[in-house]
Parts: sequence; structure tokens; C-alpha cells
Amino acid sequence: MKKRWDPASLLLRILVFCGATFTFLTLVFLIAYILVQGVPHLTPSLFALHYTSENVSLTPALINTVYMTGLSLLMAAPLGIFSAIYLVEYAKRGNRIVGLIRIAAEVLAGIPSIVYGLFGMIFFVVTLHWGYSLLAGTCTLTIMILPLIMRTTEEALIAVPTSYREGSFGLGAGRLRTVFSIVLPAAIPGILAGIILAVGRIVGETAALIFTAGTLAEIPSSVFDSARTLSVHMYNLSSEGLYMDQASATAVVLLALTLLINTASAWIAKKMSGGSHG
Repeated sequence: MKKRWDPASLLLRILVFCGATFTFLTLVFLIAYILVQGVPHLTPSLFALHYTSENVSLTPALINTVYMTGLSLLMAAPLGIFSAIYLVEYAKRGNRIVGLIRIAAEVLAGIPSIVYGLFGMIFFVVTLHWGYSLLAGTCTLTIMILPLIMRTTEEALIAVPTSYREGSFGLGAGRLRTVFSIVLPAAIPGILAGIILAVGRIVGETAALIFTAGTLAEIPSSVFDSARTLSVHMYNLSSEGLYMDQASATAVVLLALTLLINTASAWIAKKMSGGSHG
């Protein structure tokens, strides 16, 4: 018997299919464009250790990006994850303060990055006298990604079935052991998804870092030195209009770095979730 589709259902399926196809084709076009424009200009001089106006090296910016990402996650990830644990596992249901915290996190997650950059410049750069520095940029990025990590972790914890907790309590485990031995391992894929999103925002951030970390194309010797990331490096090269080929090559490296981080995170999530089920 031939299946008959309801007109509304058929229209919805067509729209979903068209949307998914358009998104996929857009992604393929962007990746192909970046590779075609940038790969031919990936020269050895572009990876020199020190930046000069002749080689326009991206290596200092690449190292600074790794520094910035690592330090930001080191500060934001524990704070965001433990905040989410408190909100889900320890706070009383219907608590008004918890509701206000969730609303504040959602509002902060939607604020444009330029606003964070202006706040970071006024507070960290000027008020605290840190100047344009790696530390000022890191603290600004930490404030930016903290709501994202907290909300995604909270949703991942909520998605863990209540029966897991009840079974653990029934076997005599306390709340702390239940959270760290049962709930967190089950929520790791969702938590890592939030961290991946946070890393993507850090790696691609430009506006906030121009106002806080500066644009010095050197490897910082301390956290109080200025540091240029890959996205800022690419922006500066393209805005000058003299190094468009090198800017395209930098885009390829930025794309490869993002792909590497996402692949590594997905592999870690698979291994950890597999180990927790075993």
C-alpha cells in the first residue's frame, strides 16, 4: 500500500530537506573557497618563529591562540561546570536565585563581543592597569564563554536520567559520589560539546581581543605582554590590504586548528563515554 503524505507534513519535510541541503552546500563552499584561496600561499616563511614585515609569520599568533585558549578554558571550564553542578544537583527546585542566575547566563551569552571588549578595556586594561596584555584578553574571554559552558553543562546534567541518581542512592552512595561517579561521566559528551563551542568562540574572536590583548605579533614572555591571536592576525593583514594572500593562508591554518580541536574533543568524548558505560 502506497503511503500518502499529509500536505502540511510533506511541505515541512521539503523545507527541512532544503534547509539542511543549503546549510551543507554553504559549508562546502566556504571550506573549498578558503582552501583554494589559501593553500597555494602556505610558504615556509609564513611559519617562521619571529614575525617581520617580510615573512608576515603566523607562528607567534598561532602560539598566542593556543595560550589564550588554554588559559581561558583553565579559568572558565571548572567555574562553569561546578556552577552547573550546584544549580542542577544541589540547589532547591523553584529557587528564585537559581532562576535569576539562569536568566543572567542566557542574557550574557547573547551580548555582542564588542561589548565584552569595551568592558575588558575599561576594567582590565585601564582600571586594573594591566594594559593590552594576554591576561586582560584571557579574562575577557573567560567572562564571554563562562555562560556558554555553564548553560550547556546544565542541560547535559538535566538530560541524565533520574533513575541513575536513584539507583546510586539506593546502593548507599552519597550525593557527592553520585555526582562524580554516575552523573558527570554520563554527561561528559554534552559538557564537551559546550567546551567545543567555547573553543570555537575563543579561536574566532577578534573584536574583544583588539581592545584587550592588543595586536603585537610576538610571543609574550609574560601574561602582561600584548599578544595577537590568529583571528586578529588575519584581520590586521586583510585590513592593511597588502597581505591578502597571507591572510588567506592564515584562514587555512585557522580552519585546520578548529577542525583539529573538534576532532580531538569528539574522540575524547567517545572514549570517556565508552569507558563510563563499560
